[in-house]
Amino acid sequence: MSKRDDLIKKYAEDIKDKFGEAADMDLLTKVTIGLGPSIYNIDASKVSGSDEKELETVKKNYLMKKLGMSDSPELMEGIKTVMDKYGSSNRNKHRAVVYYMLCKHFKKQSVY
Repeated sequence: MSKRDDLIKKYAEDIKDKFGEAADMDLLTKVTIGLGPSIYNIDASKVSGSDEKELETVKKNYLMKKLGMSDSPELMEGIKTVMDKYGSSNRNKHRAVVYYMLCKHFKKQSVY
C-alpha cells in the first residue's frame, strides 16, 4: 500500500469515528487526490476549526473555486456545521475529511 492509501484508510476511520458513517471510498479517494501533496505536510493536512482566517480560506478556495459555489452566509454555516460534528475538542481535523464532509453536506459529489 502506498502512503496515500494509508492516509485514505486513516481518513475513512476518522469519518466512521467522528461522523458515525461509512465513507464513500471512491469520493474520499478523489477528494484526497485533489488535495495533492498537501496531505503529506503536517500543517497543511489539517484545518484549524477555531481560526476564522483559515475557515475563510476553506470557503474561498474549496467551496467557491473547486466546487463552484456562490458566496453566501450558507457556506460558512456549512463549514461550522462540519467543524461542530468533527468535534471542537478534536485538534486533528484532517483537511481531506473536512473537504469530503463539505462536499457531501452541499451535495456536490458530481464535481468529482
